[in-house]
Amino acid sequence: MEKQYLTKEKLEELKSELENLKTNRRLEVAERLQRAKELGDLSENSEYFEAREEQSQVENRIFEIEEMLRNYEIIKKQTAGDTVRVGSTIAVEKGGKRMTFTIVGSNEANPEAGLISNESPLGKSFLGKKAGEKTSVVTPKGKTEYLIISIG
Repeated sequence: MEKQYLTKEKLEELKSELENLKTNRRLEVAERLQRAKELGDLSENSEYFEAREEQSQVENRIFEIEEMLRNYEIIKKQTAGDTVRVGSTIAVEKGGKRMTFTIVGSNEANPEAGLISNESPLGKSFLGKKAGEKTSVVTPKGKTEYLIISIG
């Protein structure tokens, strides 16, 4: 699995979620499975199949979080820098319109909030660039050019 870039806050959130899944959710699902088994014939028991599906989802999420926590790097907030890297907050201009983005790991991406993944086409195009440089990204709407105003 590739390195996961996480903020300290996201790391704590994942650890908390993992703890909850391993303790509370596993127990809840086990109890549901037990109740469903007590209803009798499992071949036509929809409650049993739903509980099994939920169990699978819980176990998959546990595995997913454990994998992330095996290979992560904390994103260090960049106050000012020469080049864009994970953790940078950048001011850019596109078609006369200014916007601000923060480059984060894929698990924390939220484009509507200005958090873009280092793995996204836009995020990749900014990485390694300096203030004053232009970069272009090919989108479904065509090629778009951005000017990096500042890196903070």
